[in-house]
Amino acid sequence: MIRPTDTDFRVCQISFEQLLEIQLEAQERGWATRWSSVGALRGQVKEDAVVLQSLMREEREGAVRSYRCLALFSTADGDPSGGVATIDVDPSRFASLKRLDKDPSVSQTFAQLFALACGGISMISKA
Repeated sequence: MIRPTDTDFRVCQISFEQLLEIQLEAQERGWATRWSSVGALRGQVKEDAVVLQSLMREEREGAVRSYRCLALFSTADGDPSGGVATIDVDPSRFASLKRLDKDPSVSQTFAQLFALACGGISMISKA
């Protein structure tokens, strides 16, 4: 697991096209953590910006093979709620992504937001 204080904790905003490229790389490498196809991704993800957060690193023989990231996105079905899914990202691509979280307090805030998103967020009426 990657903690917000780890050097490879990262939150990045990427384009839909970048997500498609990441998906294609994951397909080519046979990684299991991805959409089943580009068509499936297009069917679930709105063509809009996506936010990635590093979650885990997969290491083989002492080197990072991939970063498992949470992807937070607007859904393609027009529902106002979003979706969260995991996708594996190549380390060189991961390192090239522009960070949104350069300050440690921002990293903590993003980690909390993603934890809430993964747990489910509901609109509630105030009593």
